[in-house]
Amino acid sequence: MMLAVAGFLALAGQEAGSADPSATIDLSIVGLIKGASGPVFVVVWLLLFVAVAVWFIAALKLLQLRRWAKAEDRFEEDALNADDAEGLFEIAAHHDDAPGARVVLELRKRRGVPRALEGVAKRAVVAEQKRAGSLMPTLASIGSASPFIGLFGTVWGIMDAFLRIGREKSASLPVVAPAIGEALIATAIGLLAAIPAVIAYNAINKRLDDLLGAIEASADGWLAIIRDDPASPAASRRAGLADQPVDSNPVPLNRPRRSGGPPPPLPRQ
Repeated sequence: MMLAVAGFLALAGQEAGSADPSATIDLSIVGLIKGASGPVFVVVWLLLFVAVAVWFIAALKLLQLRRWAKAEDRFEEDALNADDAEGLFEIAAHHDDAPGARVVLELRKRRGVPRALEGVAKRAVVAEQKRAGSLMPTLASIGSASPFIGLFGTVWGIMDAFLRIGREKSASLPVVAPAIGEALIATAIGLLAAIPAVIAYNAINKRLDDLLGAIEASADGWLAIIRDDPASPAASRRAGLADQPVDSNPVPLNRPRRSGGPPPPLPRQ
């Protein structure tokens, strides 16, 4: 399609040169954008805004992930030295900017309900996943929709070129070049927005998966520390059952009667 359009422009340029050599056309990008028709003008400026927003969102998410990853590394390094739940909670309170520390702090709120700790940990990890995935749907939408928005501007520009040919009764370069040029610019800006968005989404999503996978793996260890802590209710109950004495000669409730012997005496009235 691009080669066909280029050939069409070349033929139109030859016809224009033979018809009116003094005609001059501003085919620069800025000139074409300024002289674009209404729908193409809106599409081009929308795509320019989106293309700038992609770089802003990508830089913001990369900085956020870098900060969270460093905070998580510091928290997990200190959490390895925690021998009990109280020590783990103190470390988490000190590193409250780490996603894993926020999970531990959520576990501290439901410490008295051991059976609910696993569900609390899963919900806390999901909450961190939602927080880390903010603005990611925006990148995905830009990457998928920008080429089609640019294609709309391209179709409109080509249609405008044919309408000019019919109106002017001529396919000269001054007639068709502005419309064809703005159409191709709309496609180019659409790709300029979509390609970085797709690359940034894949790169950032990979780092998000690595960070959340590390938090989920560490959450099992934090649950074990909290459950096995002597101060927790579950550990106290297990310790109480273990300390109860065991009778070596338990008396059966229903003692069987010996065969061949006299029956037991009847109770007196």
